[in-house]
Amino acid sequence: MSDIKNKSSLSEEEFLRDYDISKFERPSVTVDILIFTILNEVSDNYRKLPSKDLKVLLIKRNEHPYLNKWALPGGFVRIDEDLQTSVYRELKEETNVENVYLEQLYTYGDINRDPRGRIISTAYMSLMNSEDVLLIPGTDANEAKWFSVSSIEVSTEDGDFVELIFKHEDILLKAKLRRTRKLVGTQYVNGLEIFEKDDLAFDHSKIIQYGLERLRNKAEFTGIVFNLMSELFTLSELQISYEIILDKKLLKANFRRKVAKMVEETDEFTGKHIGHRPAKLYRYKSNWNLE
Repeated sequence: MSDIKNKSSLSEEEFLRDYDISKFERPSVTVDILIFTILNEVSDNYRKLPSKDLKVLLIKRNEHPYLNKWALPGGFVRIDEDLQTSVYRELKEETNVENVYLEQLYTYGDINRDPRGRIISTAYMSLMNSEDVLLIPGTDANEAKWFSVSSIEVSTEDGDFVELIFKHEDILLKAKLRRTRKLVGTQYVNGLEIFEKDDLAFDHSKIIQYGLERLRNKAEFTGIVFNLMSELFTLSELQISYEIILDKKLLKANFRRKVAKMVEETDEFTGKHIGHRPAKLYRYKSNWNLE
């Protein structure tokens, strides 16, 4: 009790001067960066237009742990930088990508998530137009590539699972996650846990699946999908992007009514293509939700 009284009688400056931060063990902090884009899939049939696919950016690690495993870009936060500074620095160092919009996704703090020790990671998510980026692996990665990603829900007698599949040319990666549901107080909390040892480093399969779910939810009521688009785009291109993210077909009339307030017409059209009329080009209306 006397210690409490003594502490309360100190000024904040006096308290901080004598405070010993080493009394508490300090975990390390990292950032992981989840970036989605939509790219054309090359078709063997030159007469067919290439299909589009949702992609995630992965890097191949050049050091232990998980040497030569694929992972999300990221790394340790330095003592003299904030999270935002760290995440942009790591992205530049590992992929040569910079000046993209990033939003905080989730913080992962499972005790054994990293074999090196007690390491907490804050994950960030972004969508970007891949045409604006030339991937060049940095000092912390052997390779940086766009992988197509698909997520399949599977229900069995043993529970509900998510199977993730990643493809890049002849590279195939897989992960299997179990859906969990725990009662916390009076509320059920849903979660994910790695069910089988997957082909990705650390717990990055959980981060990617959570990001996919967040992306689909945000696509319904925000303008996040427009980060995938060029400055000018057709409504058909925009609809295809929404369909890829939501993983379902959309009725053309309903979709155009929904996005009408989010876009504005321009006086420009696409170039002429054999068998196709030029299409009107639109741009994103950044203040649509303020009207």
